[in-house]
Amino acid sequence: MTAQPRSPDVDALYNRLLVSRFADCFGFYHAVLPRLTGAALAKGGPDGPYANWDVDDRAVLALYDRALMAATLGTDRLPARPPAVQDSAMLVFRVADVDEALALCLRHGGTELVGPTDRPEWGPKLRSAHLRDPDGHLIELQSY
Repeated sequence: MTAQPRSPDVDALYNRLLVSRFADCFGFYHAVLPRLTGAALAKGGPDGPYANWDVDDRAVLALYDRALMAATLGTDRLPARPPAVQDSAMLVFRVADVDEALALCLRHGGTELVGPTDRPEWGPKLRSAHLRDPDGHLIELQSY
């Protein structure tokens, strides 16, 4: 299969998080994405139900209200969260300074899981930290 040329007006692939605490998550990502990725708010605001951040006119991350998506899919009678299970996905940000990036995230509502740790078994000079955003999504900060 040959890859099709991309239209300059289409984002090929990006992450859209479904969130229950839209305003809190908006505040978190609005504060940290510009410094961690250079992304700028392209659309939306703290009242939701949608917001997205772009780098060079390409979507990096979007938020959407979980209840509205559930209503669209007809799954609104199901629980919003499963019982305690292992994580199935995470956002990974490569940053220049893991300690500084973690401090930024914690100042804006993130919850630390594992502090900055050198991880030579993952790669030479790799350093990481893990946290959750205000809605509980797993985030890894890493430098190498």
